[in-house]
Amino acid sequence: MRQKTFISRNFRRFVAPLALLPLSGCNMVVMNPTGDIALQERNLILVALGMMLLVVIPVLTLIVVFAFRYRKGRAPEKYDPNFTHSAPIEVVVWSIPLLIIACLGVVTWITTHSLDPFRPLDRISADKPLAKDHKPLDIQVVAMDWKWLFIYPEQGIATVNELALPVDVPVRFSITSTNQFNTFSAPTLAGMIYAMPGMKSMLHAVLNAPGDSWGYSGNYTGAGYSDMRFKLHGVDQAGFDQWAAGIKAAGETLSTDRYVELDKPSEKVPVMHFSTVASGLFDRVLNRCVVAGTECAADIMKKDRALDRDNGGMFAPQPMDHSAMQVSDGPMSQGMPSMSHTSTSGDVTAAVPAAHDHTNTGTNNGALAAPEQQGSNARP
Repeated sequence: MRQKTFISRNFRRFVAPLALLPLSGCNMVVMNPTGDIALQERNLILVALGMMLLVVIPVLTLIVVFAFRYRKGRAPEKYDPNFTHSAPIEVVVWSIPLLIIACLGVVTWITTHSLDPFRPLDRISADKPLAKDHKPLDIQVVAMDWKWLFIYPEQGIATVNELALPVDVPVRFSITSTNQFNTFSAPTLAGMIYAMPGMKSMLHAVLNAPGDSWGYSGNYTGAGYSDMRFKLHGVDQAGFDQWAAGIKAAGETLSTDRYVELDKPSEKVPVMHFSTVASGLFDRVLNRCVVAGTECAADIMKKDRALDRDNGGMFAPQPMDHSAMQVSDGPMSQGMPSMSHTSTSGDVTAAVPAAHDHTNTGTNNGALAAPEQQGSNARP
């Protein structure tokens, strides 16, 4: 009796709520999106689910039929103890799954390209095309510990844990992170996109209906992960302009020092508004050089390329000499010109005929010329 009570109590506590998952807020948002990209992703889920049910439903049905027809104690009308093979059954068992896999492959190929997050939008919705010269709204996203920073460079404002988007206006998100891998996820808008330190992800999306919803990080990042959410407001253009003007008039300044303070790990962070943003802040976050005196990653890579170029590396200029155009007398290459690619560094000259001799003939104090020179296939 005690064991039954324990099982019943825990079933109600842990198992029964699983039946309500399809009705939960997250799933309702995924299946009832308000953005065109999220809507296409929802349709892809339904198409894939429908194709898979073409196999699942017949299999589950036949389980019941076979269990009833061939149960113990029931003698079927026809019994063949020597049955080993049936061509019609083999055709059905193999052809239907292969057709489903082929259809899923075609659908996946098409949607992989059409729903590429880096690909600019070509429509507002299924019945609203987008002009080619239309400029999207730029928003810069920084995933922090444990909050979201949104910078509107055109409006000159920034927010924390609040994102407002005008309806039927394409949006181009530039996404990065400060220290950890996160995923930027707004189910009513589009799918999950990684936010990575030192790298920039892109997302093109659009909202087609006003309303409020939530966005969050779909990648576990520590203690404050559960409260790493942001409010998503869909408003008309007039409402968006009024919202941005209100922040511009009443927000605080997001200076470099204020950003450094904001970057410290914190949990359950309330909504913040910033009326001005330090110039180039997102680029410095991306290049990990917000703190004064820190060298930016882009500058480090630029110096490395220059150093490599000055030392004859892969970035060094490689002039090509096309003056020596000769016709080979060989039977295999008669009528074909040979090209001499000459690169000179000091006393080193490497000439490579375009016929069959690809050896490096240049010398430097008795040593073969560097194999990485233009036109040389020789190995030292």
